[in-house]
Amino acid sequence: MPIRYRQARAMAALLFSLLMLPAAALGAGLDLRQLHELRQVGEVVASPDGRWVAYTLAVPRELFVEDDGPAWTELHIADANGVSRAYVSGQVNVRAIGWTPDSATVTFLAKRGDDEVRGLYGIDVGGGEARRLLAHATALKDYSLAPDGRQAAFIARTAETEADKEARKHGFTQRVYEEDVRPFRLYVADLGADGEPRELPLEGSAQEVQWSPAGDRLAVKVSPRELVDDVLMNSRIHLVDVAAGETLGVVRTPGKLGRMAWAPDGGHLALVMGADGSDPREGRLAVVGRDGGEPRDLLPGLEGHVWHVAWRDRDRILYLSYEGVQARLGEIGRDGRRDRTIVDEGPIWRSLSVSADGKVVALSADTPAHPPEAFRLEGRDRPQQLTVSNPWLADVELARQEVVRYRARDGLEIEGLLIHPLQRAGEGRVPLILAVHGGPEAHYSNGWLSSYSQPGQAAAARGYAVFYPNYRASTGRGVAFSKLNHGRPAAEEFDDLVDGVDHLVSIGLVDRDRVGITGGSYGGYASAWGATRYSERFAASVMFVGLSDKISMLGTSDIPTELYRVHYLTWPWENWALYREASPIFHAANSRTPTLILHGEADPRVDRSQSMILYRYLKLLGQAPVRLVLYPGEGHGNQRAASRWDYTLRLMRWMDHYLQGEGGEPPPYPVDARAAWEPAGQ
Repeated sequence: MPIRYRQARAMAALLFSLLMLPAAALGAGLDLRQLHELRQVGEVVASPDGRWVAYTLAVPRELFVEDDGPAWTELHIADANGVSRAYVSGQVNVRAIGWTPDSATVTFLAKRGDDEVRGLYGIDVGGGEARRLLAHATALKDYSLAPDGRQAAFIARTAETEADKEARKHGFTQRVYEEDVRPFRLYVADLGADGEPRELPLEGSAQEVQWSPAGDRLAVKVSPRELVDDVLMNSRIHLVDVAAGETLGVVRTPGKLGRMAWAPDGGHLALVMGADGSDPREGRLAVVGRDGGEPRDLLPGLEGHVWHVAWRDRDRILYLSYEGVQARLGEIGRDGRRDRTIVDEGPIWRSLSVSADGKVVALSADTPAHPPEAFRLEGRDRPQQLTVSNPWLADVELARQEVVRYRARDGLEIEGLLIHPLQRAGEGRVPLILAVHGGPEAHYSNGWLSSYSQPGQAAAARGYAVFYPNYRASTGRGVAFSKLNHGRPAAEEFDDLVDGVDHLVSIGLVDRDRVGITGGSYGGYASAWGATRYSERFAASVMFVGLSDKISMLGTSDIPTELYRVHYLTWPWENWALYREASPIFHAANSRTPTLILHGEADPRVDRSQSMILYRYLKLLGQAPVRLVLYPGEGHGNQRAASRWDYTLRLMRWMDHYLQGEGGEPPPYPVDARAAWEPAGQ
């Protein structure tokens, strides 16, 4: 039996406990309950006149007091001095906030009172109750106001027929897989009127709409069908005549699509797109004329990814670019000239909105010291923070976070972020949790890194170092870097993870025998890989909604075309060996790593069978402890407060047991969630 979970580890754990005070005794550092109580700003939108910034605030539900469910989402408004007021708060879920052109009213989507479905509401800056501006038979997905504020274009799913309702009432609830999905349609309606909205005859399923400031046309993202694969890979922007409903032109983009924004005069459309059909993630900033056609890449060769865009005026475009572990606010002419940086080093900017005159910019941002907050930028000053959503966090001692760069075995430089243990006994080596991001078309930035599934600061308070590597195929370093794993899954990209661990061992920080790995989705795939193919390197693995069998993954996921075009570049029947050898179950007999597997039962992206088959193989082999936890009703990531709390407790208990504890047999499977939630002595 390998040293990493022999009973002999108990002696090492005892020695470690003498050298390292537990977080509970220190009275410092972020604890698990505080992690779950964090509030964070979401959407941020500047009023057209620049006087106000509206934002949403995610407020976690209070466990054992409120009914279980996802966090509430409130609507708040802040003035230029940072004086903020809640406008729609409590047990509410607000989304898609906007402003009327006169800056008098904030608009939003919500389901309120006796509503059966989500409708469009407005609330005046001067106060009062929110009023319904638009209702429809089915829930609104997106909307955009006309320049005069009297009409709205909106997107909603086609209604169920009376025959369908009658059949369902009598038990005919069968589903015809991928065929009976109702599309989303595009409508135009007069606000405050009782008449029926007018449907615009658009082929396909509408995803997003923006009304041109010129008033005559709409930019509409449309996918051929309402299937995730189509939405991801085949959505295109249609320019639609408001009056006639006719498509005036199509923007000819080659791959994935991101955000879009009209110029103030309606003459051009800025958009974020993929470089080509195999680009894993949209990130190229482009502009196209009002009639569509071929967009022009304004930042060719950018070694980063643009994800947010807005117009300063008819000739200048603002954008947020993620480059390495930093975020940059830049400005460029629509002709592709005069590119300049406005703000770079500092907070990680997450959203972008501009006032009508272009003088006020609203943003959200996080830092290593706090989750996302609302910011305001005017003139040449640096952005000013408007909100402090967690004032108590200022009294919590947080561990040091730093950028780490190292060379992979083939010489490629890899970048990551390291949260040091809050307390370290001299130069003693510490246990490490390797936190692997999903995608892989994603990346970590040097901001707030702690969440229910990757407890970062809370783990650091318990004596761990936590490392977040941006392995090859991550975003933030340009198109070429993001394609380095194409046709080579689980090869050099996962070698980068082990090379990062070796770097931290070589600098004297990490104990090689006390390394755990965790992550969700593609990070869960890496965690399964660490528990099998690289088992000798990891003393514990916690896999979340992860992949274990590439062959069945392609057949059970809702994104098979995306997997083929931007990852594998081959079908299973064309290269069975590649799919087989890149599957953790193919290496299951190598596993000696205690493995905790967690999965949402309703996951459409990575079917729960991926976790079940790995569990069964490891259980039958019987070479190391394994446990499988399933969350009813949860999808590709937990949303409900109870599911998140349970996940965090199980993750940290597994790591504590095998990296700092006695190891051996796994801890008992029940978790006393209430006792862990309540402060000691209550």
